Parts: sequence; C-alpha cells; structure tokens
Amino acid sequence: MKTSAVRLYGKKDLRLETFDLPPIKEDEILAHIISDSICMSSYKAAEQGSDHKRVPNDVDQNPTIIGHEFCGVLVEVGDKWKNQFKAGMKFSIQPALNLKEDPYAAPGYSFKYIGGDATYIIIPKEVMENDCLLEYTGDAFFYGSISEPMSCIVGAFNASYHTTQGSYVHKMGIAPGGNMAILAGAGPMGLGAIDYAIHADRKPSLLVVTDIDNARLKRASEVYTVEDAEMNGVTLKYINTAELENPVQALKALTGGKGYDDVFVLAPVKPVVELGDEILGHDGCLNFFAGPTNTEFSASFNFYNVHYNATHIVGTSGGNTNDLKLSLSAMANGKINPASMITHVGGLDCVIETTLNLPKIPGGKKLIYTNVSMPLTAINDFEEKGKDNLVFKMLAEIVARHNGLWSLEAEQYLLENSKSI
Repeated sequence: MKTSAVRLYGKKDLRLETFDLPPIKEDEILAHIISDSICMSSYKAAEQGSDHKRVPNDVDQNPTIIGHEFCGVLVEVGDKWKNQFKAGMKFSIQPALNLKEDPYAAPGYSFKYIGGDATYIIIPKEVMENDCLLEYTGDAFFYGSISEPMSCIVGAFNASYHTTQGSYVHKMGIAPGGNMAILAGAGPMGLGAIDYAIHADRKPSLLVVTDIDNARLKRASEVYTVEDAEMNGVTLKYINTAELENPVQALKALTGGKGYDDVFVLAPVKPVVELGDEILGHDGCLNFFAGPTNTEFSASFNFYNVHYNATHIVGTSGGNTNDLKLSLSAMANGKINPASMITHVGGLDCVIETTLNLPKIPGGKKLIYTNVSMPLTAINDFEEKGKDNLVFKMLAEIVARHNGLWSLEAEQYLLENSKSI
C-alpha cells in the first residue's frame, strides 16, 4: 500500500513524500485518513526536531509522520483486533498514549507509520492496547479531527474544582448554575468553550465572554447567540474589556458583586491572568488554559484571597480518553457544533508551509483534507476566489447557508469535486 505523507526529518525539515507502507502485522490496523486539523504542537515539533520531547533522537534516519488531530476509516484489521474493530469503521484517536516505557510517545510525533498528515497509515498495537482507537459515528469527518482540541476544553471543565469549608474533598467540575467568565474568549478555542458551556449537561447560569477585538466578539455573538444561550438556561454576555474604564469593577458588577465561580484564561497574557484572579469569588477556580511558550511566564496572584477566600488555580493541557469520547459523542449527536473553530481549509500539499508558518497565520483551526490538492484558504476568502473558480464559488454558497461555518455539506462537496493529491 502506497501512502503520501508529510514526514519530519529534523528542525524545520518537513517533506511531502510518497512511499510504501509495509504489510500490517496481526496486531496492527491499516487506515485511510480523510481529515486532519493542524495543531500548534505540530509547529513546535517541526521547530524543535529531535529536541522536542515527543520526537525520537534518530528522526533524521527514521522520519515520523506529523499530525495528531485526524479522522478516517479503517481499511484492514489485523487478526488480533477483528473481534473489536471492523473495516469501514470511522475512527479518531487519543494521541496521548501515556506508555509506561515512553510517556511522551504519541502519533503525529513519534511513529514512522502513523500521523494525521497522510493518506494511509498503520495504527500500531500501542494505540489499541491503551484504548486510544475510538469509533466515530458521525457523518462529517472534520468533527472527528477537531474532537481532540474539543476534548481539551472538556478536560478543562472537568479539571476545575470547588470545595466545602471543613471538608477535604474536591468537587470536580465547574460550579453548576454558577458564574463563569471566559477571558480572551473569542478565539477558536474560546468559541469551543462557549459552545460547551451553553450546551453541556453541567452549565453556568451566567457566562461572560471577554476579548479586546470587537470583530471577534461580533462573530462569536453571531455563532453562539444570546438567545440560544437563554433557551439553554444561560445568561450570556459579550464584553470588550478594552472599552471598560475599570474592567474588574464592571465584570464583578455583572455578578452582583459576588465574583465568578469559574474563570478560564485563554491567553498567556499577564494582565489577563491577573484580571482573572481579581474577579474570582469565594471558592473561585481560575483555570489557566492557555499554553505559554515562555518558560519564565508568571503573573501576580492574590494570596490573601487564597487564604481567606479559598480561591485557587489549576492548569490543564489536553483531555483524556473519556473527554475525547464525550466530545465525539456530543458532536455525532449534534449536541455541540465546534465548526466555529475552523477558519481555513486546505489539502495535503499545503501542510508543510502551513505548519512552519502557523503562528503567522491569523484565525482559528486549519483543516486539512489529506487526499486533496488545495492551497490553504481562509473560509472568508471563498467568495472572492469563487469569481474565477467554480469549486470555491460553490463552497462560498454552501458556507453562507451555514452561517459562515464549515459543514458536512461543504466537506462532501469538496471531497467530491476537488483535485486529488
């Protein structure tokens, strides 16, 4: 079986190559990848090469396939797994294998024959043995790809906790019916967090989303409306903190002075972290969700309130397998629609340039269809490109029918009408 894949050979050394996969072993599975979304972690791996904790030291001799947010179809199942998995099954994976022998090993970083930016892959035994090969029952493949970043949001909601004075038991999860703030929350991960906060079983009664970009706030309010939130029992408010003379006072006033039970900080910015600390109420939990690249990043935190007001902080990076299963199920059932995360779409032949320049490309998730040849294109640019390209013209019309969001209809049209890689 031949595959085309983007392989990592070293620092900033990515190559799109076509090569033969070996026959699968009895404890392996052959799979066809349809979609993969590019994660900032892939950029970091490409920048650092073998210095990255998940990338093998001999990557220059044994290149690995990049990409870990993928979805596809099983093609051939080894004898060991035939009672559990069947050819034709749609799947996603949990890339955090947490192997005892190598806790950093993960698809998309560490393996020769499995990664999201490929047409065909071989799923190794370690994935199945650690219950990380997950069935996806939805129709749109792209939801399977963004289930991994969505699981990070689910994990963050689950990792927040609250306490009762006199008890040493932590009550895990956000405060049901409480006050929640999502700071710097109009970006792609913020949109996913808004979606989950409104539509999950456990939700706040007040949700305040802040940002300093009115265009992003406007778009967020169009995708996740105040009216929809109200129908789900949540009072939703969008606030531009840059326009407030006293953001702390204004945000706390929305809670009647009580403060917030749960605050999520979605940008590694010192003033945003400190704002989150200042608006916490009694037993308030600040979740530092943003991942800083600066190893010396720090911010002030009020330890008087830690002692006397029981405020506390957690940090989360990724979700576990159960979080991913919940994400897959919620998307397959239409409970959540994190298509709002996706701002760009492209084919396998744009992966190298996109990955190496990811921090410079504005917007949210970059979705790749691995069997397609297509430059990375912003969804907002479909209409302009459609003036002299029928595929983009039709995609622009489809997207317009779905409130400007990528959709199953758009995916199906692209797969049926685009140029193959």
